Order: sequence, then C-alpha cells, then structure tokens
Amino acid sequence: MNVQQRATLEDVARLAGVSSKTVSRVFTHRDLVAPDTVERVLAAAKRLRFRPNPLARNLRRGGPTDTIGFIMGELNNPFYYKLAAGIERELSAHGFSLVVATTDDTVEGEERVADALLGQRLGALLLIPVAEDQSYLEGERHLGTPVIAIDRPARNLVADSIVLENHRGVFEATTRLLERGHRRIGYICNPASVYTQAERLRGYRDALAAYGIAESSRWERLADDLARPADGLIADLLDQADAPTAIITGNNRVTIGALRVLRDRGDDTTALIGFDDFDTADVLGVSVITYDPLALGKAAATLAIERMQDPAGFTRQLEMPTWIVERGTGERLPAERTPA
Repeated sequence: MNVQQRATLEDVARLAGVSSKTVSRVFTHRDLVAPDTVERVLAAAKRLRFRPNPLARNLRRGGPTDTIGFIMGELNNPFYYKLAAGIERELSAHGFSLVVATTDDTVEGEERVADALLGQRLGALLLIPVAEDQSYLEGERHLGTPVIAIDRPARNLVADSIVLENHRGVFEATTRLLERGHRRIGYICNPASVYTQAERLRGYRDALAAYGIAESSRWERLADDLARPADGLIADLLDQADAPTAIITGNNRVTIGALRVLRDRGDDTTALIGFDDFDTADVLGVSVITYDPLALGKAAATLAIERMQDPAGFTRQLEMPTWIVERGTGERLPAERTPA
C-alpha cells in the first residue's frame, strides 16, 4: 500500500484559492473571515482530509497546549488504569486531552519520560513520583507548567499533591483485628521505601502501639524488589514459631501472593486484610482497605485545571478517603496453631 502524504495548510490554501494566513485564521478566529471564504476553506480541507495541528500552532506562539500529561507506573496495574480513566473523563469534560506515559515504576524512567512529555508544551503535568527527587521539574514549574503529584507527594519540588488516607486506612484495619482478639499481626509490603508504604506501615505500628504492642519487627516483612514475588515473604512469616494470626498486605500484588500461600497450605484460619481492592476480591471473599480510583483521578484533574487558572495560588495537599470492605478473610478470629 502506498501511503499518501498528509495535506498541509499550504495545500488547502492553494485548493481554496486563498492565502495560508487566511486558512490559519479560519481554524483559529473564524469570526474574522467572510462566511463564503470560510465555506470554501472548509470544503477544501475536507476534500484533502486536512487536520489542523493545535500542538504546532501553540508551539509557534510559545504557549502551552490543551494537552495534559500523566506519568504513571505499570499498565497492568488496575490502580493505574482506573486512575487514568478518572483523569481523562474530567479533562475531556473541560476540553482538555490526555497523553499517558509509563515508567514501569522505575526511577530511571521517570525523568526521561517527563522530559519527552514536557517537550510538547503541556498545559500541566500529573505524575506518580517514583524517584527520590523531583527537583528537575522546578525549572519547568517556573516557566508556568503546573505539576500535580498523585498518590505520593513530590520531593524537593513545590507542587500540589493528592494522596490517599494511607495511615488512617491501615490504622483502622489493624485496630479491627486487635478488637477481634488478634495480637500477632503481620504486615507485608513490596516495595517498602515509597511514601505510600511508609504511611501504611506507620498506621499499622501506631495501632499496635495503642494496644501496648511496641515491638512488631518480627511480624514485618518489608521488601524493595518488585521482581521478588511476595509468596516467599509470606511463607517465611507463617513458618516462624510465633507466626501471626492475622496479616495486613500493603498492596494488591502482595494480597494475591498471600492468597496463594494460604491456599497452598490449606490455611483458612489466618485473617487477611489487603490494601487495594481488585477485580476478583469480592468473589474470593477478601476483606480490603479500598478507595475510589476514578474519584482520585477526577480530583487530580480538577486540581490541575484549577492550578492552570490560578498559577500563583497556595500549594495544596489533599487526601482522599479510604474505607474497609469486610468480605470474610478479615473477620476471622484468632486461632492457635503449631509451627509449620
């Protein structure tokens, strides 16, 4: 198949018998052009399948486009694509378009992807920070590009952020397990160094401390290697002499690993509450700490739009609510066991 070259603004001008400036004006300030000329230009554009390029037009002006960038982690994580859906819906309702790029949750990918997107003169940049430092975006912010951090605050950068109630969610889940009589409660997460996990771990420890349990390290398994399956961490925890009677998992990946280990052991006594809901959690009867990722995305998009309208306003740090959904695994009462 022979691929045809796209028609240019000059091609439309020649076919319509007008100047290139007139064609440009038809697509930008149509009210300044005579109606018969507008009709002639639009007919020529339709015949040639010409599409105006708003990005190029804004670049020539030196201003931002109506495109908003969103940098997220892995495409196969339901949290990310639901978040992106919420962002896109809100932006679309206000006349903005969304371009999405992924870092695969790698530090080295973040700055590279951000640099590529910012070359398009974005109206705003939304990102889920992965790197330890986002100061490389400070210059862009001074040039007028708002930066909105989602799920985790940006570091070394003045930026609006919107996160979940991570501490409160895990604090309440741990407290419920304590109220049901559990005293040996494990916490497992991977990766452990990110802001979200630090806050969730703090909620877990604070709840235990409120019940007089000051030392919990022997029931914690904190990893920082996404390539390492959580199954081994969970099995190691359950194999120890004073194995926990309940487990809280820090994200949906770890929860799924915990379900595999409990199934393989025939263990239907260990209580389990996982952070993040997932598609089959209701079918499997898994109790979770959940939230609305679509609402989180919508709120992030709203924050970006408001920041574009008021660049000099005070920086805002917002939290979105979490709540517990009880489906069975988190309501198990403690049972004594012998080491495996």
